[in-house]
Amino acid sequence: MKAENRYYATGKRKNAVARVWMTPGTGKILINKRGIKEYFARETLEMIARQPLALTGSEGLYDFHVLADGGGIAGQAGAVRHGIAKALETANPELRTPLKRAGFLTRDARKKERKKYGQKGARARFQYSKR
Repeated sequence: MKAENRYYATGKRKNAVARVWMTPGTGKILINKRGIKEYFARETLEMIARQPLALTGSEGLYDFHVLADGGGIAGQAGAVRHGIAKALETANPELRTPLKRAGFLTRDARKKERKKYGQKGARARFQYSKR
């Protein structure tokens, strides 16, 4: 979606959803009204979220306002990455090829498998006792 140099995209990973608004700016990233360094305590999570910007050389060109919800902090970092990549592609369709090759436009569909009844977990069984 585009509205006068403002781009919107939705990123998802596991149970996390990130709604991303992108505007031309100075490279500021706000996630749930907090800075990216403050929101993602671990440096690796911040790096994951910034990967599409580093790949396309778009650091410092756009400001991002992100609303992340659901899942855990790592899932949210992946959702933010997916959302940023989709927003970049909307703004500049020429970036589609490098983003697609890096796998940033593909939604990671892996989710936690549910626990089954009569079992310890999704795959784990209770220990069998012969005697």
